[in-house]
Amino acid sequence: MPLRRCLPILLVAALATGCASTTIAPRYTTDNPDVLRIGGERPANPDQRTESAGSYCLEIAERWNDHGKTPDGQVLWAKDTLRKVVPCR
Repeated sequence: MPLRRCLPILLVAALATGCASTTIAPRYTTDNPDVLRIGGERPANPDQRTESAGSYCLEIAERWNDHGKTPDGQVLWAKDTLRKVVPCR
């Protein structure tokens, strides 16, 4: 019976401890600047291109978008890639 009374208190304490613990600090660096850039002006969008994938082709468009800011106020630029199946020419 004492365990039934203590169980809700223990669950609340465990939940509070888990929520209050430190989170993983974000790392704002990258080894691949073709995917993510930090700070500066918006990079230029590359030209749209078509690549052969065997029996079909892919039309690929890449765009740089603002994905928020770092804690010190620098803009995070991330490249979004859009792919569409098109007939090969």
